[in-house]
Amino acid sequence: MSTALPLGIDVGGSGIKGAPVDLDKGEFAQERVRIDTPAESTPEAVCDIIARIVEQFDEVHDGSPIGVTVPGVVQHGVVKTAANIHKSWINCEIEKLLEDRLQHDVVVVNDADAAGVAELAYGAAKGQDGLVIMTTLGTGIGTAVINRGVLVPNSELGHLEIDGVDAETVAASSIKTAEGLSYEEWAPRLQRYYRYLEDLMWPDLIVVGGGVSKKSDKFLPLLDLRTPIVPAVLRNAAGIIGAAVLANGYQQERGRHTS
Repeated sequence: MSTALPLGIDVGGSGIKGAPVDLDKGEFAQERVRIDTPAESTPEAVCDIIARIVEQFDEVHDGSPIGVTVPGVVQHGVVKTAANIHKSWINCEIEKLLEDRLQHDVVVVNDADAAGVAELAYGAAKGQDGLVIMTTLGTGIGTAVINRGVLVPNSELGHLEIDGVDAETVAASSIKTAEGLSYEEWAPRLQRYYRYLEDLMWPDLIVVGGGVSKKSDKFLPLLDLRTPIVPAVLRNAAGIIGAAVLANGYQQERGRHTS
């Protein structure tokens, strides 16, 4: 039997994607599988899709840890908020639900946290041993805070109140689209957000992810910050890869505590 590989699964508003991950290379060990997110995206319905994805991969053995991202705050395996998924997720004990269903060790994490971990391990923040803040510009603004290689989970810094309003309601990529803003018109909003963020947190590096990051050359040069700010490199693979990294780490930690 070949070595069991960790599986990363990324739960999004439109699709649920998964793949085994080669942690030595920081890339998928097999082509990812994507299944549409159910219209009624309750925890049970999403668990059904996750189980279907797990069944697709021979690489996932009994010993394979599984990491799952969700677009919400996750504390001790319990979902506390629900963005772009069914409100019945709130207070759902999702780790226990999945472990009972899959009979695997499962770790569930916030999607931006997973992306940040992936960028630190293999992407734009690799080799950075200071304070890194990952921001994902999309429907809202997701954030991941990583200090000296250690994730500080569920930071939710996209919800900072700036000038009396929730930052993501004026600076998210979805707002740029909804209001038909040019990059030049959007940049001052990002400038206000990132300047406030760097004054509050004093990071060594800011990494910008989300779909719009592939066009980072159109807006990052318009920002005037003291903190280096760079685009993410793993893009849509970051959630899956980061989930697998975290699941593998938690499994090793559990093993140390039980051995």
